[in-house]
Amino acid sequence: MRVKRRTWVIAYSLILLAFTGYLAVDTFAISRVYTVVDTKEQDTSDTSSSDSIVSTDTEYKDENITITLTEYREYDTSIYVADVQVSSPEYLKTALAQSAYGRNVTQKTSEMAEENHAILAINGDYYGAQEKGYVIRNGVIYRDTASAGQEDLVLYQDGSLEVIQEDEITAQELLDQGAQQVLSFGPALLENSTISVSQNEEVGKAKASNPRTAIGVIDDLHYVFVVSDGRTSESTGLSLYQLAEFMKGLGVTTAYNLDGGGSSTMYFNGKIINNPTTNGKNIQERSVSDIVYISD
Repeated sequence: MRVKRRTWVIAYSLILLAFTGYLAVDTFAISRVYTVVDTKEQDTSDTSSSDSIVSTDTEYKDENITITLTEYREYDTSIYVADVQVSSPEYLKTALAQSAYGRNVTQKTSEMAEENHAILAINGDYYGAQEKGYVIRNGVIYRDTASAGQEDLVLYQDGSLEVIQEDEITAQELLDQGAQQVLSFGPALLENSTISVSQNEEVGKAKASNPRTAIGVIDDLHYVFVVSDGRTSESTGLSLYQLAEFMKGLGVTTAYNLDGGGSSTMYFNGKIINNPTTNGKNIQERSVSDIVYISD
């Protein structure tokens, strides 16, 4: 009897282990496309006259877009800031990896940027790593499942930014109010020019000092894209509070934390600007679900 019972326990344990392994692979490795994005409707052609374009390693300027790139050194960390001014909110866009919405559909930030003719790009919210959280991109709802207590960043048709709580409004209501992009990572860093994170607040089990990615607004159609290095001896990384404090110093009124760590990547004028790393040893991009970018 004991032998049979022991055999059954071993068999059950093996089945459970195999099932757990399958779930892990299914969640983190198997790619599933749910919706293909119609890129024909997205005009990525350059409408500016080449004679009116100024483009250097630290600056881009045409009739509609002005970008100035500055590297700061604070908190023993290299921080890269792209100051962006546009004539219309249509130039602030998002793109999904492989032009598809799905699970474990990923691509490098630089590859997505090049495919979408981006002048400037940063990694987005890595929606594919979450089962819940609103996903609205370029005025299309891809996921409308709310996550309790989740703070999202909403970019409206007029170019304004707002932080909302998912359990207080539906994705459809946001769309009806003019939401063009909804990013679901967080937390909010600044609201009404006031720091909205505590000194000890973190994202899940993230390290206190990390590579970071954030986006913020200074004034009408005046944005900042911020990426910091981290996890290396040359660049420690930032806490959320340090990131918020730094962006407040730039004059930002609303700021929002995007996916960080190994995902943090800034692309500008055909080059990767920062030093993305997951383990602090190898400098290389992590493939992610999406990007936020500027393009004509």
